[in-house]
Amino acid sequence: MITDTLMLVEHNPVITVGRRTDASHLLTTKEYLASKGVALHTTERGGEATYHGPGQAVCYLIADMAVVNHDVRQFIWNLEEAVIRVLSRDYDLQSGRAPEHRGVWIDDKKIAAVGVAFKHGVSMHGIALNVNVDMTPFSYIVPCGIPDRGVTSLREVRGAPAVMTDVFSSLAAAIKEVFVYE
Repeated sequence: MITDTLMLVEHNPVITVGRRTDASHLLTTKEYLASKGVALHTTERGGEATYHGPGQAVCYLIADMAVVNHDVRQFIWNLEEAVIRVLSRDYDLQSGRAPEHRGVWIDDKKIAAVGVAFKHGVSMHGIALNVNVDMTPFSYIVPCGIPDRGVTSLREVRGAPAVMTDVFSSLAAAIKEVFVYE
């Protein structure tokens, strides 16, 4: 057994579909995606279709659920809270939660998606914050199965790119704080 581990990564272009993805939420073919350099993978995480790519800060917290007293909702809330704190503290942006949808929102646009799974009391997957990511591939899907809301990025909201290493450092610090790691 390993101790709780945080992995912060940027992925090559990929659309992932979670356990709840409706086939109609993929708006194109696997062949078209391949022609655009975007892979397609099915995952065990919850949630629906989303895009991951360069310029997106993906956080995988692999943790024993005891860290949140085995409360899945608290775990997801904590991931969202870490992103909300980063956006507020480091970028002076107001963001929050939408009562009917998971993730982190700025107005009616999602800036961070959450998709988690748990196996044997250990979390898998995590949260993805759109930083400087190319937003075009989101048009190939119904992001997170939500047809009436958009997606945005830190670069889009600020009008300027953010330094990815700074975002990763801020996310790591916020996750440590929210989950009360020493």
